Amino acid sequence: MKLRLGPLPAAKPVRLTVAVSVELKEALDDYARLHTDMHGQPVTPETLIPVMLQNFMVNDRGFQQARRQKP
Repeated sequence: MKLRLGPLPAAKPVRLTVAVSVELKEALDDYARLHTDMHGQPVTPETLIPVMLQNFMVNDRGFQQARRQKP
């Protein structure tokens, strides 16, 4: 099994508060456990979420195109 996220990069965080569903929280907890098992570095959902969002936006072609075209 291979997860999409590899080892997490070092980053300077900015605090942002979000609310998620119970189901999403459970899935994030599961992902964090699997990621920890695969990479040997303990991670929490809070450390995974920014990387997941960044990965999503980098791979969203429509978003990238619109961003390049903004005035």
